[in-house]
Amino acid sequence: MLYQDTVEAEVLVHKPWFVASVFAIVLAFFLMFNLGGTTFGELMRPVIGDPSQSVIYGRFAIAFVIALVFCINIVAIGFASLKVQIGIVWLELLLLFLAFFHSFNLSMPFIWENVPFLITQGVLTTIYVSAVSLFFASIIAIIAAVAKLSSNGFAYAIASFYTSFFRGLPLLMQIYLIYLGLPQMGIILNAVPSGILALSLCVGAYMTEIFRAGIQSIDRGQWEASRSMGFGFGLTMRRIILPQALPVIIPPMGNTFIAMLKDSSLVSVLGVWELTYLARTIGQPTFHHMEMLIAAALIYWIMSACLEVLQSRLERHYARSKIR
Repeated sequence: MLYQDTVEAEVLVHKPWFVASVFAIVLAFFLMFNLGGTTFGELMRPVIGDPSQSVIYGRFAIAFVIALVFCINIVAIGFASLKVQIGIVWLELLLLFLAFFHSFNLSMPFIWENVPFLITQGVLTTIYVSAVSLFFASIIAIIAAVAKLSSNGFAYAIASFYTSFFRGLPLLMQIYLIYLGLPQMGIILNAVPSGILALSLCVGAYMTEIFRAGIQSIDRGQWEASRSMGFGFGLTMRRIILPQALPVIIPPMGNTFIAMLKDSSLVSVLGVWELTYLARTIGQPTFHHMEMLIAAALIYWIMSACLEVLQSRLERHYARSKIR
């Protein structure tokens, strides 16, 4: 099926009507983008002499060239294999982003001077906070998911209230409530434990629904068969239900962990020396804000890409049992 879809896509990009449609769309988009800040009077102003000095002429020419190059690129890479196409497009987009960042006139020596500290201090703190939060969030999610699937009204009420409350409040507000509210009750937590607790409770509420959906995807006959063999609840969950539910759980759970990795930047409001806090602190005294923010953004992207690769490997590993 995948091969058939790929072949159909390759044939489609070589159709004249498809190329013409893409050209018209890209031309209209870039023309609208180029003329977005131009007033009606500038557009209608007559040009005496060289027509290339016209605002419409110059910007239309730029949009036309961009659309033409875009369509030639689509047609050209359509002759390559799927992996080569993906590699070329990734490379082209990466070069465009680097060109976009280069237009900021960044101080590269300042970036290279501070990147090692961002990695050794900021990245390690970010990974530590995210990993510990994921561990506790998973435990909370499993317990809450089982409670929401139980017939006990008290357990279901607590679990449903928990998921509703912590999914309904912004994470930043939860961080402030825990860090500033718990001392009012005599419970004093430092910045890092407060951030981990807030992340664990918030992400655990989202993961509860993920685990609940994964457990519900297993046929009830599996439960009945395990009970007929004398298995207890814990052994049934550990040996039968969860291994079969993992192929359903891993994709959304991987997305949740990637989101948590980025949401951990919110603990910077507590003064935690994670990646975002260090990027803002280092760049502020010398007004190199963009240098540090772009460096931190690229580091976040690299970490997220590594997690995407790990997620895909786990998906393939646990999906092998479904292959006939």
